[in-house]
Amino acid sequence: MRKIIVFNMITLDGMFEGPNADISFHRTDEEFNQFAIEQLSTIDTIIFGRVTYEGMASYWTTPEAAESDPVVTNQMNSIRKIVFSTTLDTADWNNTRLIRSDVANTVRELKQQTGKDMIIFGSAKLVASFAELGLIDEYRLIIVPTLLGQGTPLFKDMQQNLRLSNSRVFANGNVLLCYQPEV
Repeated sequence: MRKIIVFNMITLDGMFEGPNADISFHRTDEEFNQFAIEQLSTIDTIIFGRVTYEGMASYWTTPEAAESDPVVTNQMNSIRKIVFSTTLDTADWNNTRLIRSDVANTVRELKQQTGKDMIIFGSAKLVASFAELGLIDEYRLIIVPTLLGQGTPLFKDMQQNLRLSNSRVFANGNVLLCYQPEV
């Protein structure tokens, strides 16, 4: 069965974005870029909520993205994407499917299909909804050694016990922590 993985970079105080959706605190370098390429090769579907989808689509389809990181840009534009939204009318980014209702059953069906794992980027509200429905199999969090003191927490109004399954320290101070929900 395919897994649903949540992947986000968050600050030490739990923010996945600062005020005004600022993510300039992300520490990315060659080691992180290699990790991102490897991670994308293990999945075949990216899942988004509307806000993250719109932000990602507006960046990864630009010449700036292609020039800055051609390998990841190619992967992001070619991989299958699903956006869950009740407000979008269309999802025009290449290989994107819009799902507007019946989230739980749709996701359970997707998990039963053959293929690689699926990953959620950003999308804090969607993460909370999926967690409440018991649909998340793994959390991969890169902790960036920064304190913002304000912003948007990734895990607002959520409670779940987790078990550490893996970790990795990056040379730039980031730490990857992988957790699985306790059942």
